[in-house]
Amino acid sequence: MNRPVKVSIRHLYKIFGDTPQAALADVLGGMSKANLLATRRHVLGLSDINIDMHEGEITVIMGLSGSGKSTLIRHLNRLIEPTAGEVLVDGENILTFNETRLRDLRRKTMSMVFQKFALLPHRTVLQNAGMAPATTGIPISRYQPDAQKWLERVGLGGYGDRYPHQLSGGMQQRVGIARALTSNSGIMLMDEAFSALDPLIRTDMQDLLLELQRELHKTIVFISHDLDEALKLADHLVILKDGLVVQQGEPQEILLNPSDPYIEAFVGDINRARVLRVRSVMVEGPVEGEIAGSVDADDNLEHVLSLSEGNPTHRYRVTRKGEPVGMLEMTTLIRALVPKRAA
Repeated sequence: MNRPVKVSIRHLYKIFGDTPQAALADVLGGMSKANLLATRRHVLGLSDINIDMHEGEITVIMGLSGSGKSTLIRHLNRLIEPTAGEVLVDGENILTFNETRLRDLRRKTMSMVFQKFALLPHRTVLQNAGMAPATTGIPISRYQPDAQKWLERVGLGGYGDRYPHQLSGGMQQRVGIARALTSNSGIMLMDEAFSALDPLIRTDMQDLLLELQRELHKTIVFISHDLDEALKLADHLVILKDGLVVQQGEPQEILLNPSDPYIEAFVGDINRARVLRVRSVMVEGPVEGEIAGSVDADDNLEHVLSLSEGNPTHRYRVTRKGEPVGMLEMTTLIRALVPKRAA
């Protein structure tokens, strides 16, 4: 069953320049991004973006530098105003909000985790973690228990009296996550939150985010330029190019069925055995014939390859929560490892 839509973007355009509305008419008339820049000296940042982000899921928006992903996420809390379109949160168009409602949206409905941590250097770790309630006038005595709870949850128990400069980069980003959680907002915006971290620390932070998500079921919008990270985190993946949505959907489906040569090239170097899951290539229904064992629907194909010891004749019963749901034949698995040409 599909989860309800929490955030919906409808026909969103963003044009940077002195007369964006006049330039929009040219874009709607079919003018390309390159021609718009050449003739009007305006930049088409986003073009006709339509995305539904479901409650309790991680939507990863990714693309190369200049694709529009950071511009897009800043529309969700109106740090950037669109040229045209709608941004709906719980069915309400936030572009109609006045200053008071917009302030409440940023304080209570959405939180943001930044790439460069954005901690206040003159405040303690505890005070940084409690920044959202503090800005509403709540005294530290009231928000301290929540801030301490989330600091402990992200592995920073006992660090509340320290200052940001006394922490490593990974620890500072954990404070940023604790700050977002202390705000108790249902939506978390994460703009390349882990890209400034060393690879091992980055992996730890990804694992922490997934662990917290299994418990909290937040609606998370995560910006990334790293496909491995996107495939690891995303329930819903959106790939941008030059301000356009090239393809979006369940990551496994995008990997198995790229929509055009750009996506095909984008996913070409991925270790498919490590990323693809049994559920994406299995056949649903009863198991027929001899089986070599059982595998879980969420196991990756690398695990099944190891289990089979390279025997291409094996077939496996597929289970989910201990119940049989289908069958996987090694021949099907092997075909899935061969990249598919774009339609």
